[in-house]
Amino acid sequence: MSAIGEVLSILCLAFALGMDAFSVGLGIGMQEIRLKRIFLIGLIVGLFHIFMPFIGLFLGAFLSKQMEGIAIIASGLLLCAIGFQMIFHTFIKKESQILAPVGVGLLIFAFTVSLDSFSIGISLGLSGVATAFAIMMFGLFSTLLTWFALLIGRRTHHLLGAYSEFLGGTILFGFGLLVLF
Repeated sequence: MSAIGEVLSILCLAFALGMDAFSVGLGIGMQEIRLKRIFLIGLIVGLFHIFMPFIGLFLGAFLSKQMEGIAIIASGLLLCAIGFQMIFHTFIKKESQILAPVGVGLLIFAFTVSLDSFSIGISLGLSGVATAFAIMMFGLFSTLLTWFALLIGRRTHHLLGAYSEFLGGTILFGFGLLVLF
């Protein structure tokens, strides 16, 4: 019975961690994104949700609570900046964005939404749970939830037209404020 409880706890934790990616993915999905790009974004976010807790397991002993707080603040500021850039982009029609979910922008996005899994990785090593299973579930749930959010955002983009990027930017900015406060 204890094993079932542990598996359920891990699945709930994986879902909770994936909800960050889902929330931010809704905003990103409101940009014009092709299905191939959605697939790649989901995979990269999932991989980051595997690697970050894995790194957290090994580096956890070396980091203090202060460093974790700085990382969370940086994550919130970055989300606000991306959201502001999307809102600004709505009013100033340019061909390129400051940070799009491609290349370095995609890596920054994936890193930002997976920062919380880093701190979870630190605590996984101390708790003695099935670490490999937990980390794989983090990646799976984050990938699936990111795909789902991006597809919802993509559909909403077509329904809202020009205002979808404004709405997406507002969601990202609000989520950044939520992380900060």
